Amino acid sequence: MTRPYAALLQELDSREGFEAWPRRPEPGHLLRAPHHAPGLAIASHFEGQTPAILTRRDGGRHDSLTTTTAEPPLRLAAGPDGQGLAVAQHRGFGSNAAFPIGPDGFAQLSGRGEGSLAILFDQDQRATGLLIHSDYPDPLGSRPAPRGTVEVIFLARDGQVLGRIVSALGQGVTPLGFQTTSGLPMIAGVVILNTDPGGIAVDDILFARAALMGRAATPAGRASAPVLAVRSARANVGAC
Repeated sequence: MTRPYAALLQELDSREGFEAWPRRPEPGHLLRAPHHAPGLAIASHFEGQTPAILTRRDGGRHDSLTTTTAEPPLRLAAGPDGQGLAVAQHRGFGSNAAFPIGPDGFAQLSGRGEGSLAILFDQDQRATGLLIHSDYPDPLGSRPAPRGTVEVIFLARDGQVLGRIVSALGQGVTPLGFQTTSGLPMIAGVVILNTDPGGIAVDDILFARAALMGRAATPAGRASAPVLAVRSARANVGAC
């Protein structure tokens, strides 16, 4: 279920804002391996999921998934070179943010923000939140309002889909917050997809780490680092 981001900001003890990366204007740093931070890692999707390409009616292309269930245990996978993630100083956030790179690739403006982004938590979460920037403000009204959406897919440690929520995006920052209906920690990972014409950037991911403090950061039964798999060729799933 959804929760106000502001409430989760007060409840959860950790926030990942990509500030370990040196500030660099867009297009920023192209990542060729998962981004690792205390408590989580980030790449494109999860091993066992089937990436695809969704084409909007205006010709814009976005990452999609034809298979959302992942292989157990949940492990990160990344796209081919130039189609993973980038970290850059974002003018809208005024700080570093992650850009999921879509089918058009890092070198093209049309590819930055149109990709998929997967977050793997070191420990299961009962709640999580994030900020999404979908377009810069347009005070003169010279651009049409964004018509895109963001879909967040929640997965358990065994790769099964717990649920998925689709939210409308407006101009500027959209805060999103989520919690399991039971209140129990069940969320091992999430995948973020979008159809925004300008693409998205992700920042300030909220999660809990308190239970990890004072012991090894790798839970029992897990490898010391997520397994990285190379994304295969995407299928084309048509227009939206």
